[in-house]
Amino acid sequence: MKKYVYLFKEGAALEMPLAKKKELLGGKGANLAEMTGIGLPVPQGFTVSTEACTKYYDDGAKMGDDLKSEIIENLKALEEITGRTFGDPKNPLLVSVRSGARESMPGMMDTVLNLGLNDEVAAQFATDTGNERFVYDSYRRFIQMFADVVMGFPKSDFEHRFDAIKEEKGVELDVDLTAEDLKEVVAAYKDAYKKHAGTDFPQDPIEQLMGAVGAVFGSWNNDRAITYRRLNDIPGSWGTAVNVQQMVYGNRSETSGTGVAFTRNPATGENKLYGEYLMNAQGEDVVAGIRTPNPIDTLKEQMPECYDQFCKICDTLEEHYKDMQDMEFTIEDGKLFMLQTRNGKRTAQAALRIAVEMVEEGMITKDEALLMVDPKALDQLLHPNFDNDAYKAAKAVAVGLAASPGAATGHVYFTAEDVMEAHENGVQDMILVRNETSPEDIEGMVLAHGILTVRGGMTSHAAVVARGMGTCCVSGCGVLKVDEAAKTLVLPDGRTLTEGDYLSLNGSTGEVFAEQIKTVAPEIGGNFATFMQWADAARTLKVRTNADNPRDAKQAVEFGAEGIGLCRTEHMFFDEERIFNFRRMITAETVEAREEALGKILPYQREDFEELYRTMGKYGVTIRFLDPPLHEFLPHTDEEIKPLAESLGMSFEALKARVESLKEFNPMMGHRGCRLAVTYPEIAAMQTRAVIEAAINVSKETGTLITPEIMIPLVGEVKELAFVKKTVVKVADELIAESGLDMKYHVGTMIEIPRAALTADKIATEAEFFSFGTNDLTQMTFGFSRDDAGKFLQDYYSNNIYEHDPFATIDVDGVGQLVKLAAEKGRATRPDIKLGICGEHGGDPKTVEFCHKVGLSYVSCSPFRVPLARLAAAQAAVKEKLGK
Repeated sequence: MKKYVYLFKEGAALEMPLAKKKELLGGKGANLAEMTGIGLPVPQGFTVSTEACTKYYDDGAKMGDDLKSEIIENLKALEEITGRTFGDPKNPLLVSVRSGARESMPGMMDTVLNLGLNDEVAAQFATDTGNERFVYDSYRRFIQMFADVVMGFPKSDFEHRFDAIKEEKGVELDVDLTAEDLKEVVAAYKDAYKKHAGTDFPQDPIEQLMGAVGAVFGSWNNDRAITYRRLNDIPGSWGTAVNVQQMVYGNRSETSGTGVAFTRNPATGENKLYGEYLMNAQGEDVVAGIRTPNPIDTLKEQMPECYDQFCKICDTLEEHYKDMQDMEFTIEDGKLFMLQTRNGKRTAQAALRIAVEMVEEGMITKDEALLMVDPKALDQLLHPNFDNDAYKAAKAVAVGLAASPGAATGHVYFTAEDVMEAHENGVQDMILVRNETSPEDIEGMVLAHGILTVRGGMTSHAAVVARGMGTCCVSGCGVLKVDEAAKTLVLPDGRTLTEGDYLSLNGSTGEVFAEQIKTVAPEIGGNFATFMQWADAARTLKVRTNADNPRDAKQAVEFGAEGIGLCRTEHMFFDEERIFNFRRMITAETVEAREEALGKILPYQREDFEELYRTMGKYGVTIRFLDPPLHEFLPHTDEEIKPLAESLGMSFEALKARVESLKEFNPMMGHRGCRLAVTYPEIAAMQTRAVIEAAINVSKETGTLITPEIMIPLVGEVKELAFVKKTVVKVADELIAESGLDMKYHVGTMIEIPRAALTADKIATEAEFFSFGTNDLTQMTFGFSRDDAGKFLQDYYSNNIYEHDPFATIDVDGVGQLVKLAAEKGRATRPDIKLGICGEHGGDPKTVEFCHKVGLSYVSCSPFRVPLARLAAAQAAVKEKLGK
């Protein structure tokens, strides 16, 4: 018969690595077993495994009789260990029932404390302890927790009754209630429970226990847990363990207490014990703010023996886990108990300092240090953040998608033009608020400190551009109402903000605040440089950047980029003079007229490419030819068309007809990418001339030969690529021959259509490199738009159909298999083919690890995600080396 329940000492005896123990017993259960195994003072108990949770859901969210019997069996074993009896008023065993997933999910799932109390036990327990107030306070908490967690009754009904009694007694704080007052609270809570349940509060401790275990299993799929898992890439299939542990009390006497501590400072990383405690208190009192806790150092004077013992335990745990620990402890009548330990959460600055110093101390290797830091945490180092005290005091009015990290505060503006005008008038801090952004908003987006959109997902235009610029962005905040014409923003609470009002955004959480919040500049210390040197030495995957201008390219090089993997040439056309000539090209009726308009654009393109080549120096630059459908460059309303028609020398009717003719039913799959170059080869010819002439000019200027990389987008058929490549080669060869330079160049393609992946062996006969455009490849593989998917993906998450956004982390089973297949087929035809990825996935750690595994040459991501990708690539190499 399969075993589902393990006493802590049984968990300690399991012969398996800690990581495997966590898979079975959850993080908390595995650590309690580890602490038991190394002889630390742990209140004993047992763990109901994650496998039991999986079975619970397989059985239709029901606990089978076999599991119940195994729990009761282990409960009896716990009674023998403790010398106490569950449900016995004379010598009661009370327990806590807590969740414990493999990965720490603080606050996401449910807990029940003081379980085992009933009327008879409470009365006798109060007499025996001589502390009625403590017992009945524990009992009322238990009833409320059980009603909320196990039964799902509204917490507010109990809180209202509690507040009414406090008001009646004339007290403000919970601690001011007497034992008799709390007996009244217990009676009121039992009455509330009966009104909701139709039955009395359960007096049978076994019934209480089974209900609590089932409730913790059930909390694995509550809304907040599902959201947390999606944001932190935790699979829903893992399930949670349940830990049933003997209660120990820090509020039994003046020689009792409770606290929380870290073996090192979690804010700075300083190697010094950090924490606080309260005497004669329960754990929740430390964080409730009812009493001011004492710094852990003062325990040395108050209880020197406990303090010395605790310091030795801290050293033991850090040595055992090879990481900074976050611990909960309780002192009961002068005796120290360790309730929990886990690898402590820390700031990015602290994470780097701890990793570097532990290597210097000889505690860990460089490889182990690299695995200690979450790559996503590096975002904290690279972007402004809110002042911690100001942020805690602020209240969010809405939450959207955390599209681009960092913090921003400023005056609201509703158009790019208004942002530009405000900038010219000396306004320093600006937030651009739009229903959705378009490429034409780019100049305003560059100047804004933050961007907020009502529509759009994590890979919408606003999100992609903001991440590239390192600008804070919250997208898809559908609870807001923006009227761009009236210049108003209506908040969910009914308030209306107008132009110039203050707004603050947290791009790391998606929070929106209708107030000014102080921000602080990021600090990058010497530990960052040391740590990243270790990462670069460990990784085999190169890291490039997506950059369309010298500013982004320069930033990326400073962050360690080794080239440009994607330069989107369409982003270079939105300057006022350029867009005018580009529109002349679009509206031209003849090849000659188009070529004349393109001739006006050529110098700008060439100058842009020259600047990129100068900025990147020895590193390669991959330039993607025009990709979006042409209608995106034209206005769509009559009010916008009229002045453009006048400036172009066209009639309003003629221009409107041209606009209408370019509209498409499904632009994502329409006349775009290489299809534009098939219809208008002169566009490809102009762009080739700009690329090659820029390379020739900078090569002559610097004395170092540049090797241009030209990328043809959206190829699905090798003949398409061959057709466009013919134009490219003709222009490039003529220019190089005229220059007298022995210059090489490469022509490759983006693999972003499933058919391209399936026929990659044929496409590789023409393409010298592949770059996987996973934004479009994901759209076309799933069959839904990245901008519209936000309307229904939340339903998919809540129903466990999808566990994460496929536009944020690559879908390994579908899109990933196409990438893997294309890489294999490409190498079969052209063994030396260079393979990269340039979609937004290039800055996602799990995707980077996947790219390492399938043997890609590089990943390319936005400048501010370059350090993240470097670390993720290093971690992938270290895991492979260590066999993890």
